Formats: sequence, structure tokens, C-alpha cells
Amino acid sequence: MRLLPAAAIFVSLLSSGTVHAQMRFVTGVRHWQLGDVTRVAIEVSGEFKFRSDRLHNPDRIYFDILNARPRIDSKRGYTELVSDPLLKRVRVAETAPGVTRIVLDLADGVEASPSQMINPSRLIIELSAAPAAPPEISVLPPADSPVIAVAPPPKPLLSLDRSAADKKISLPPPVLASPPVLAKVEPIKAPELPPLTPPSAPAAPAPTLPARSSAVAKSARLTSTGESSLVRALGLKINRVVIDPGHGGHDEGTMGPKGLLEKDLVLDVSLRLGKLIEQRLGAEVVYTRTDDTFIPLEGRTQLANDKKADLFLSVHANSSPAAPGVTGIETYYLNFTDSKDALSVAARENANAEQSVFDLRDIIQKITLHDKVEESREFAERIQASLYALSVRNFPGEKNRGVRKAPFVVLIGASMPSVLAEIGFLSNPKEESLLRRAEYRQKVAEALYRGISRYSGSLSHFQVAKN
Repeated sequence: MRLLPAAAIFVSLLSSGTVHAQMRFVTGVRHWQLGDVTRVAIEVSGEFKFRSDRLHNPDRIYFDILNARPRIDSKRGYTELVSDPLLKRVRVAETAPGVTRIVLDLADGVEASPSQMINPSRLIIELSAAPAAPPEISVLPPADSPVIAVAPPPKPLLSLDRSAADKKISLPPPVLASPPVLAKVEPIKAPELPPLTPPSAPAAPAPTLPARSSAVAKSARLTSTGESSLVRALGLKINRVVIDPGHGGHDEGTMGPKGLLEKDLVLDVSLRLGKLIEQRLGAEVVYTRTDDTFIPLEGRTQLANDKKADLFLSVHANSSPAAPGVTGIETYYLNFTDSKDALSVAARENANAEQSVFDLRDIIQKITLHDKVEESREFAERIQASLYALSVRNFPGEKNRGVRKAPFVVLIGASMPSVLAEIGFLSNPKEESLLRRAEYRQKVAEALYRGISRYSGSLSHFQVAKN
């Protein structure tokens, strides 16, 4: 038998993967707030193993990604100061060959819960404030209350001896610290009655009855298809609206030929819309973002659920680079479709989703919630009609692109009627020019408000009564 050289044996083992696995890279560390929780996502280029530990003074937790090297913005090290009540700083460095350590400097009393995800590979750490210990409660008698001493109870009878059982057990009387003082009771004199009012005296004014509220309840109407739903049958109303400006941060969305970014456009329109809702509808408005911040798609609907919102509206802008002359409005609600155009739009908007293939069954169940689908379609029709009425004035003869259904990830987790509105095509030069103008953006916000108001008015609501 011919012996192989040592170098050949090493190369053979290396190619078979028995010496070490393929090297991975830590490509990014992202963080965002969801109500009282802060989430940190450590992105890795492939499947990985990790270890972690917690240190104190100062309080911090680290995660070692094994067989991986840092490569964040083409750099081998990374440090970021964070303005967050739970997270102070993020540090990334290669502490040993093939070991990338991510250190999270924490505020005091913060709990960390890690979970590993695949497709894409990442480590999610959820930070939350530790629950406060319940205060100790001591009950003291009032200073002036009498002190009562009671003899301990008698021991139980363990014998069945009748003579012992028939014995009477007497407790000593309670010992009072001081004898009670009995107050002297004075006889109660009958009050003197006022003299009778002479006949000439004016009559006393009639008692004033409380004013009745001027608001009357209006029952919900049937949907545009002549149907009802649990939302309408139960008399549910709109009190809180979540507005979701699409994209943000490193996710810029689409861009017009003159450089208008979708993330900037939809944020401005959303903030304008929120003011109208608060001023005119009297509902509370919650935004998924109010600045140039990236929020994961799943986190947007999670925020809406956490805030117990009644409506969810995600605002976006469309694009058709292959046909720059295309204009118009599209409004989507969550459902399945075989439309290539709708699936194409959904694929573009879902690019930042974090679910894996394993989540498919759960996603399908969420999409098929009947009552939410029906109310979302009704909500979408009101938005579409209002936006199209604005758009057709600027593009006479424009085709109404209508209400469409598609599996948008940003709508999947919402527990309330939810809609995604594409307010125009940034790829069209004329429409981009219109959307650059503050006065036109205000008109778009007004149109979105009218759609929300008309949908809200079709549900059970309170209305000021007419005299």
C-alpha cells in the first residue's frame, strides 16, 4: 500500500470539511424599539453556533459567533453608541481567530432573551426591563387602638377519652390596655321648623334636570356587497389608528428619475395624515416611525397589535421602471392572488421580511381570517375611491387600477383591518414632480383621510344629534 504525503492528507481532510467548517461573516447588527422592548438582530452569512455570557460593573452581555469574522461595512470592527433606554452601546470585534464577539452594553435591570433564526441566518436578542419587585407591605394597628391579648388556642384532642372530651375549655377574657370610655349621650332636640310660606310668596323654582348628551349612537351599515360582519354586528368603533410610513433608514424604497425617495415621500404624507385624523376624527394616531428609521416589516404590525389599534394603514409609492408612463393608484388588502402584477409588487415590498419557510403554515392561517379580510377589503375600497378621485383630476382618462389583494408581510400579523396604499408611481416623471410639491402631498393626505373617515362612518359610531 502506497502512503500519501502528509500535505495530501491535510488537503483531503480540508476539502471534506472534517478539519473546520466554512468560515462565516457577521455582516450587520441592527436594533429597534417596539413599545417597551428593544430588539437586536445580529446578521450572519450562514448557519452558525454561538455562546454567550453576562458580565457586571458595568452591566453587559456578549455573544460569541463561532467560526465567523466581522465584516460590517467592509470593516473588521464596529462600535455604535445607542440612544435607547435599555441599550447603551454595541461593540463588534474578532477576539480570537474565527470568533466574533458582539457586546451589548445594557442599562441597569435589563433582561435579555436570545433566539436563533434561519433563512436568513441571524440571532435575535430581545431586551426588556426586569419586573420590579413588589413592595413589602406591613400592617400596623392604629396608635390609639386598644391592645387585645388572646390566649393561644387549646391543643387538639388526640384521645377519644369521653371524660377528657367533655371537659370545658375556657379562654381567659381579653386584656384591654385601658378601659373603654363611654361618651355621654346628650338628648337630641327636634329642629325648629321654618314658618309656612305665605300664599303671596313666589313659588320655588323647579329643579333643573341634567342635560342630555347631544351624541347619539348610529348603527353600522352593511358593506358595499350588502353583507355584515362581526365587526359591524358587535357595534365596534374606531378609536386608534396606526399609520405606517413604508421603508426608512437603509431601506429607501423606490426612487424617482429626479431622485425623490419613497421613504421620504411617504413619511411626509403620513405625518400630514395623522394630524388630520387627530383634528377631525378625534381618534388617537400611532406611527410606526416618525423619522428616517428602519423598522422590520413584522415589527410594524406587532406595534399595531401591542397598541390595540383599530385600523392599520401602510403608505407606499409605486414604481414601474419598464413602463415610465404608467400612473395611478393601487390599494391592497391581505389575501391570496395569482395576479403577476400584484405578486410582483408584494415581492418588492416583502424584500425585508424575516420569516423562514417554516413559518408558511402559520402565515396561511393568518391570511385566511375571514372577517378581517372582508373588513380590510371594505377599508381598501374607501381609500382607493378617495385617492383615485384626486389622481384622475391630474391625469384625465387615467384607468382606475382598483383594489387588489396580495400577501404583504406588513399586513399579515395585524389583528385589525389593514390596508397598503400605493399613492402614485414615482417612476413617472410627471407624477414624481407632483409628489415633490407640499400642496399636492397635503391633497394626498386629505384623500387618505376621507377614505378613513368614510370607512369609519360605515361602522357603528357616535354622531352629534341635530336639533
